Amino acid sequence: MIKNNIEKDIKIKCVEADTTQAALAEKIGKTVQYVNRIVKKDDGVINKTFIQMMEGLGYDIRLTYEKREENDDE
Repeated sequence: MIKNNIEKDIKIKCVEADTTQAALAEKIGKTVQYVNRIVKKDDGVINKTFIQMMEGLGYDIRLTYEKREENDDE
């Protein structure tokens, strides 16, 4: 079982960064429609087979997010 709601986390991180899904899409080189579909997708971002394999091995999945230190080269 995955312990995070990744789709909700993306929405929260957009709000925290004061950015829109459209701005995020542009930043990563994807369409707004694609980003929106990922955020609203029922199956989620994580590959269902990956989750099943980890569960089969007796693991739950928990993701953590760490803010990168931005440097002037980016």
